[in-house]
Amino acid sequence: MKKLGLIFILLVFITSAANAQLTAFTPADALLVRSYSLADLTDNGNYAAGFIRTLKDRLNIDHKRYGDANYISPNYSELVIINTETKEQISPFKEKGIFGNLKWSPDGTRLAIIKYEDPLFVLYIYDIEKRRLQKVKSEHTYPIASGSELLWNKNDESIILSVRENNWSKKADSLFKEATIGPITVYDSKQPFLKWDAIRIHSNLKILACVDPKNAKVEFLTKEGNYSDIRILEDGSELVFIQNYPIKTVYEREGGSEFELVKLNLSSKERTILEKKYKAAKSFRWDEKNLKYAYADSGKVFMRNIYEEKAKRISIDTTEIIKADTSKVKFTVEQWSPDNKNILVSSKKGYWLINSENSLTKMVYEFPEKKEKNAELNIVSWSPDAKYWFMSYSAKDKWDRGLFKYDIVNMKMEELFKDSNLYSRWKMSKDGSKFFYNFSDGNQPDNFFKHVSDFGSCTQLTDLNPWINTKKLTKSELIKYRDSDGNELNGILYYPVNYDPAKKYPLVCEIYETFFDNGYSMSMNLISNAGFFGFKPSVNLEKGYPGEAWIKGITAGINKLIDQGLIDETKLGVHGTSYGGYATSLLISQTNRFAAAINISGKVNIISFLGDSPRIGTRNYAAAENGQDRIGETLWDAPLKYLATSAVLFADRINTPHLLLTGEGDWNVPAVNSRELYYALRRLGKEVVWVNYYNGGHGAGNASNESDFYDHWDRIINWYNTHFEKSEKETK
Repeated sequence: MKKLGLIFILLVFITSAANAQLTAFTPADALLVRSYSLADLTDNGNYAAGFIRTLKDRLNIDHKRYGDANYISPNYSELVIINTETKEQISPFKEKGIFGNLKWSPDGTRLAIIKYEDPLFVLYIYDIEKRRLQKVKSEHTYPIASGSELLWNKNDESIILSVRENNWSKKADSLFKEATIGPITVYDSKQPFLKWDAIRIHSNLKILACVDPKNAKVEFLTKEGNYSDIRILEDGSELVFIQNYPIKTVYEREGGSEFELVKLNLSSKERTILEKKYKAAKSFRWDEKNLKYAYADSGKVFMRNIYEEKAKRISIDTTEIIKADTSKVKFTVEQWSPDNKNILVSSKKGYWLINSENSLTKMVYEFPEKKEKNAELNIVSWSPDAKYWFMSYSAKDKWDRGLFKYDIVNMKMEELFKDSNLYSRWKMSKDGSKFFYNFSDGNQPDNFFKHVSDFGSCTQLTDLNPWINTKKLTKSELIKYRDSDGNELNGILYYPVNYDPAKKYPLVCEIYETFFDNGYSMSMNLISNAGFFGFKPSVNLEKGYPGEAWIKGITAGINKLIDQGLIDETKLGVHGTSYGGYATSLLISQTNRFAAAINISGKVNIISFLGDSPRIGTRNYAAAENGQDRIGETLWDAPLKYLATSAVLFADRINTPHLLLTGEGDWNVPAVNSRELYYALRRLGKEVVWVNYYNGGHGAGNASNESDFYDHWDRIINWYNTHFEKSEKETK
């Protein structure tokens, strides 16, 4: 026993000595953390094209121009092509740029790239074998649309993309200026659209065009319209797409538009309507050749070959299959099998396969009865031979994650690997030879990895932040507790960087909704380097009564940590951003337990918030009535519920020193909403500070420029330090 005690003391000494060699993780470091996002992969998986970004690359946005279709945000990236066999990294451009879509040619030798070069988007082709970059200089004057798709035609190696009408930019500018600088702006309910909806509708207008990268010749395929879900048949003969016809602004989640599914012959330009105008949006799932599609309507599954006259119902009444089930099963179409023979659909009971030829229906995977407690298994990809699913695995009671293989024929599950590490963004090469994913140990920023098909060993393809090993990073732990209603919840605890188990530390909660997975957290690293425990507790939000969730859940999680002897209960802090900021102000109107609180870009008055953000149209009404705010009814049906979830109406009950951080350019939660609480608390003689970043957006100084970013975090840490010290003096 004495020997074990000496070993523990020695380990603590070694860890402390190692930490002494490290330096603090600072806001300047946070801006430089690099991340990789895969954009496209060659069919054989030999080349991955993607973007490396930092937080610093996303600063300096002019948030006041949100909604301006002519404004291109300065979101810079480094375009990197990775040879997944040799790990070589290739940069087609010497400097960072603002990029649109990327797409590999069908043979995987050329990468089509859309890049912004003020004032236009430009098409480039990069030849990976010759290492040659070609700018496609077209004679036509129609500019490439921001957000344009890129589709290679395998038949003639041309590229489908979107362009704008020549007068599109001028009209967009006129609409935006009328809504923002006037001199007179008229809002009229007789008009079919809200003004900002009309701006968005114009922003979505485009012309589909075909470009030959060899000679830069352009052929226009459609008139100006709103097109989406654009696909080319495998043989290159036809283009299919959805065309949207907006009708009016609506306040429900669906409606307000009509849609058509259209087939366009690329030779004759003959246009065929596959699905006549319909109002309820349909999710069409296409086979590998883009020749057949399937969709669900009222829970029934329909399928059509684009050369057939109409869709036919292929789902059957499952009571003939499941004798004990007398209810009508409602199906959702998920995807086609790689061999195009079967359609994967889901119901409440499980996954089914419907044979596209004879409608034979079979349940191939039954969901567990207690789905909320069982591990989550999601289909990542099919094997190319359509015999297996690869499924990501995540336990719900511990950090246990990995990849499984499911034999569809024999209905057997095989574990490929699982552990406590964090895996995300799974992607299998089309030929099934390689698997790609982002990997983290749960504390450090992630990197890009590869597994070959036998899953024997993995290969790390990026090492994006080697310098971070010289920094003090927090360690995370999963915490389980029950709220005051007895619901079991999870939270993530982040340890102070120089943690001493003999001490108790201040605790800072970062709140939102639910948390489970760990992973690199910029905010929690800054909090832990300030000498605090960080805690992301979960809450159980109940529709109709959301305001009660935080007092029931967050305080219960804190009590669990106090019982464990980890934290100083006189030094508790809480903050959140957006919905979390809203929750923070509401929470401190219900308890005096916190020494300090910070609302970052969160509303305080849900009633005025309904019309505070005109640039996002009807979203705030939808959020309150049937979205994130979870009130569940309109203001006029349940006014008391709106009053109960508006912190400003309970300002007289707030005794916690409150810091409000906002961005003047915040189009989501305008600063004027948070300002209401500043004036209320000041009127009541409470301690409150309101900081408004004039260059900031949603996220306050976090979404501004570099100097504001530093100021933002200095204020947060200083606010906690000041009031924790004050609390300590008051308790002595």
